[in-house]
Amino acid sequence: MTAPLRVVVVDDHALFRRGVVAEIADRVDVVGEAATVAEAIALVLSTEPDVVLLDVHLPDGGGRGVIEAVAPTCPSVRFLALSVSDAAADVIGLVRAGARGYVTKTITADELIDAIRRVAEGDAVFSPKLAGFVLDAFAGTTPVTDPELDLLTGREQEVMRHLARGYAYKEIARELSISIKTVETHASAVLRKLQLSSRHEVARWATDRRIV
Repeated sequence: MTAPLRVVVVDDHALFRRGVVAEIADRVDVVGEAATVAEAIALVLSTEPDVVLLDVHLPDGGGRGVIEAVAPTCPSVRFLALSVSDAAADVIGLVRAGARGYVTKTITADELIDAIRRVAEGDAVFSPKLAGFVLDAFAGTTPVTDPELDLLTGREQEVMRHLARGYAYKEIARELSISIKTVETHASAVLRKLQLSSRHEVARWATDRRIV
């Protein structure tokens, strides 16, 4: 009998994470859960699962940081993004980092199990709408790299997206589990690097690139 696939679930929302585990635990071996980038890196390095179910946005950074930290050491581990975000920049960013798939949280349990199995076997799996972003990117109709976006660090990109969505500094601080002062520092860096003068210009800049 084939051993069940070993899976790690990474998501900072405990209720959602436990719901996912409850839905899949009878068909895969969930070897651990993590809520932050640091926890995820340590867990994946210690367990070397077959597949990591990975949220895109985490309190201390993004899913991309997990992949980039782990992939060189554990090349056999596959990453499947499971996120509420369907922004083209998020999808392409995770694929560039090395994710084998990207599905949204509207997926059913059966579909998720199928996606996990396919990714473990080496297939690339994407929700239908998201597959178009990837195809466009690698066909050259959507730039895979954005020189301006790449000026920003991962944390600055997170703050930029929240600014573009109209979040106040206090709300961003709460969402990202950082201080308001740190938010202000990152926001200033975003405006300086992108040569913008207000959050309204940030919103327009991000919307033009389909980042939000």
